[in-house]
Amino acid sequence: MNPRKKVDLKLIIVGALGVGKTSLLHQYVHKTFFEDYQTTLGASILSKIIILNDTTLKLQIWDTGGQERFRSMVSTFYKGSDGCILAFDVTDLESFEALNTWRGDVLAKIIPMEQSYPMVALGNKIDLADRQVPQELAQDWCKEKNIPYFEVSAKNDINVVQAFEMLASRALSRYRNTENYLTDSIKLSPEDQTTRRCC
Repeated sequence: MNPRKKVDLKLIIVGALGVGKTSLLHQYVHKTFFEDYQTTLGASILSKIIILNDTTLKLQIWDTGGQERFRSMVSTFYKGSDGCILAFDVTDLESFEALNTWRGDVLAKIIPMEQSYPMVALGNKIDLADRQVPQELAQDWCKEKNIPYFEVSAKNDINVVQAFEMLASRALSRYRNTENYLTDSIKLSPEDQTTRRCC
C-alpha cells in the first residue's frame, strides 16, 4: 500500500445513555472535557486525521445516541462502518450488562456479517470512586468475545488515545485485507492465455 495514500475509515461509538460516549469522542478529537453534555439525538460526526503505520487515516467517528427510543434509528448508522467502540460506565452495572445487546445490534447490521469486524470495549469513568463493574468481569467478557478492553477516563484523558488508535489499527488491517482480496480476485485478463490470430 502506498504510504502517502489516505484511507477513510468510518468508526462508530455505541453504548447506553450517559456512559460518556460524547465525552470520550471530544477528548480524543479536541482534547477537551466538559462536565455537562446534551444527550446525543440520533448521531453526530467528528473527524480526525492521524498517521498510523505510515498511512494517513481520516477517521470519521459517529457518536450515536444511547437512548432506547432512538436505537432503531441509530442502528442504520452502523452500515458501512469499519469498526466499533463499545462503551460502558464502570459505575453503572446495567450499562455493562447492555454490551451484549449493543454488540449484537452492530453485528446484525454489518454487511456482510462477520466475526472479524473490529471492536474495542471501553470501561469509562475510572476516575470515579463508586465502581460497580469489577475490572476482571469486564476483562473476562472481552476475552470471551476476543475484543480488546481499555479502562478509560474521558475526564482525565486516561487511555483514550490508545483505545481509539487500537481500533483504527484493527480497522486499517481489515481494510488492507479486503483491498488485497479484491485486487487479487479481480483479474480481467488471464496471464496464461494464448493469443489467437485470425486468417
